[in-house]
Amino acid sequence: MSRSLRVGSIAAIAALAIASLSSCAAGNTPDTLEIKPDNAQATLGTNIRLNNIVVVTQGDASGEYTGPANVSVNVSNSGTTPVELQSVTVGTSAATFADDKGAPVGSIVVPPGGAVLLGGEGNPVAKVASASVVVGGYAPTTFGFKSGEKVETEAAVSPDKGLYKGWGPTASPAAVPSKPAGAPSAPAGATAPATAPATAPAGATAPATAPATGAAVPGAAPTGAATTAAATH
Repeated sequence: MSRSLRVGSIAAIAALAIASLSSCAAGNTPDTLEIKPDNAQATLGTNIRLNNIVVVTQGDASGEYTGPANVSVNVSNSGTTPVELQSVTVGTSAATFADDKGAPVGSIVVPPGGAVLLGGEGNPVAKVASASVVVGGYAPTTFGFKSGEKVETEAAVSPDKGLYKGWGPTASPAAVPSKPAGAPSAPAGATAPATAPATAPAGATAPATAPATGAAVPGAAPTGAATTAAATH
């Protein structure tokens, strides 16, 4: 083979290698494959698979965080019988379930040959009232099934932003200001008249007292008169 042919072959091989590497790099990025990176996955037996397990905190959370969180997971069931997820625990904090309409439910049923995604708009959700986690780190997460089997894994912890925007806990409703103490009773204007009559009789009490005092005086006068009459005789 001539020198020019050898050089050409080497250049062609190098070009193919570079093209192959570029193709792999483009085809395996999370954006290209539309998957969330570094998410925990787990299996239970041969039929149950848990994919993309993430603990999603409030959007402004960072570092060490203690507060409400949602657990996102896709549970698939390739078996021929339903699978019932009965519990989810993050650390020592247990989650409660709600269906796709927000109503509380006791468990999540995955039909045979189907899958259920927890988290996100229009899906059931697993809500933890107060989880102690590190945002950007991992949290021990346990899934318990009706069969008595459990899956333990380390779930990634992410705030409600970016890929997980809308997957975190909803903000608690603002506290309703308490009503004034006098609100349940009669209006203040109505109370005043009720008090006024009670006070007004004070003027009426004076006359009532005056006669009493006056009666006392006449009672004293006759005594004096009686004494005087005795002296006269």
